[in-house]
Amino acid sequence: MYEITQSIGWAIVFMAVGGIGGIALVVAASALLPKLLNRITPHIDEEKEIVRGNVAVAQYFGRVVAAGIIGTSIVIAAAVLGGILAAACF
Repeated sequence: MYEITQSIGWAIVFMAVGGIGGIALVVAASALLPKLLNRITPHIDEEKEIVRGNVAVAQYFGRVVAAGIIGTSIVIAAAVLGGILAAACF
């Protein structure tokens, strides 16, 4: 019975640490991806185009940044799940 409780405890610890780390990485990704996209397209000022009402640039910018954040979230979820599964075998 003690081993089961210990495994559940480690799973909770891995889940909490992975969740906190994951939140930090998603926040960092959401802050850095727009800057990265601006550096990749130096001849287009996305913010200026969005203010001017260019819907195509706004949609492109939003979709690329959203895809990056979702991709980061999927990788983090896999890492947290791997930590939980490793705790179950611990």
